Amino acid sequence: MSLPTLLGFLLGIGLFLGSIVLSTDNYLLFFHTTGFIMVVGGTTAATFVAFEPRYVMQAMRIMLSIFLQQKVGRAILTNEVGRMIRWGYMVQKGGLPALEADAKKLREQDRFLAFGIDLVISGYTGQEVREILANTVETGFHRATVPAEILRSMANNAPAFGMIATLVGLVIMLDKMGSDPSKIGPGMAVGLMGTLYGVTFARIILMPTASKIQQREEIVRFRQFLCAEGLALLAERRSPRYIQDKMNSFLDPALHFDIDRMLRNKGA
Repeated sequence: MSLPTLLGFLLGIGLFLGSIVLSTDNYLLFFHTTGFIMVVGGTTAATFVAFEPRYVMQAMRIMLSIFLQQKVGRAILTNEVGRMIRWGYMVQKGGLPALEADAKKLREQDRFLAFGIDLVISGYTGQEVREILANTVETGFHRATVPAEILRSMANNAPAFGMIATLVGLVIMLDKMGSDPSKIGPGMAVGLMGTLYGVTFARIILMPTASKIQQREEIVRFRQFLCAEGLALLAERRSPRYIQDKMNSFLDPALHFDIDRMLRNKGA
């Protein structure tokens, strides 16, 4: 569970509800079923028209995943550098067969690394490994961020459908205005609820969710580019220390891997 994400979501909802409680005693005024249906239903319907259904359903499922802990953390990046350095030593001592034997367990755990190792073992040059893996990373990133694009489209549509709900309410209000002018105020309040729902739905749920999905996929892409560089260096038969320095150049200095420390720990 991603506790900061959950707390941020609950805080946003809590502040919204808290402002209502502090402002009025008529809480039921803010519960308008018709406006809610028009905003959520209209936004969802427009999304199914604009995008393929399977991508829309995927976006709906991924919305819940933002509350789960991100698998790629800062420490994992350092560990990836250490993994490439260890493989560099193995290639120096036992050649590519040693690397192939050690990487068998990755076949099911990490398909990207397994694919990259296959390229190295197949004898591709370092530049060829970079190009192939770069294409793999970018196309995978594009596929993974389609749900974020769908959610951003929904966030853009939600306020518009909120306005539609408001206009419907105003038309009904004006129709009744001649018979009972005293209902103008309450009718206007109900009509504006559609706009409130649309903006709230977009800004508290849809836009933050899209941003979180986008950010997480960018982190995954960075990790894959880091690994791709390490695999390319293995294909070039670079020394473990060169692999360390080149891969560390991608990272925050606080995350740099230190071969000397690793060797001292082994010696101890």
